[in-house]
Amino acid sequence: MLAGVLELRADCARCAGLCCVGPALTRSADFAIDKPAGQPCPNLRDDHRCGIHAHLRERGFPGCTVYDCFGAGQQTVQVTFGGASSQPRDELLAAFAVLRPLHELLWHLDAARGIAAAAALRPALDEQVSRVTELAAAPAASLAEIDVVGLRGDAHVLLQEASRLARAGTPARDLRGADLIGKKPRGDLTGANLQGAYLIGADLRGRRLDRADLIGADLRAADLRGADLSTALFLTQPQVNAAVGDASTRLPAGLDRPPHWAS
Repeated sequence: MLAGVLELRADCARCAGLCCVGPALTRSADFAIDKPAGQPCPNLRDDHRCGIHAHLRERGFPGCTVYDCFGAGQQTVQVTFGGASSQPRDELLAAFAVLRPLHELLWHLDAARGIAAAAALRPALDEQVSRVTELAAAPAASLAEIDVVGLRGDAHVLLQEASRLARAGTPARDLRGADLIGKKPRGDLTGANLQGAYLIGADLRGRRLDRADLIGADLRAADLRGADLSTALFLTQPQVNAAVGDASTRLPAGLDRPPHWAS
């Protein structure tokens, strides 16, 4: 819950299966089928729940276990449309398409507010949070007018500065957008700027990522067994869900250990 107003964690029981309808699926290691955007997944039941939820990975849908809407699903159904899951699907999906990035943005802004070294930015961060929260609570007809790209640009400046302050005094290696697919990164990753880095299948076993900035980093199948990410910056639940870990992997407070990780 953010400021007592917006929830930033998905509650599928209060949604209408929007993530099972809106996104397009491509047959791959992540999804067992092809599905065009806007068409319900064949596994979606009439009660808006997934018919194979407990067996998604075994049935070829690991990509579904990674996805997270940051609470935008229940916001769309319960707040924007007042609980009316029977609303025309195109209207629900149009609102969801705006609210999902807004909720993700709010998650990052709220994470920045928790960085002690960035305390001087707190008033500006609070202002941004209030602004985005107010927009996310707008009526459905107003959501299409929201400049999501512009909001992200404004927030980016603050998030970058919060990251810089948090990483001060560390080696602060610049690995933004680095191609580390399947690699074992060398050197100290303390305070590393890994924004947007491609860490798909990267070997990070036992590594310490103290104050490493992971905003936008692709951690699909990254091996985090034994890694310490307890103070990593801007790490999200979807990133964690996409990675490989075990009982010794340390995560920041507020993030859950995925059930498919090794015990």
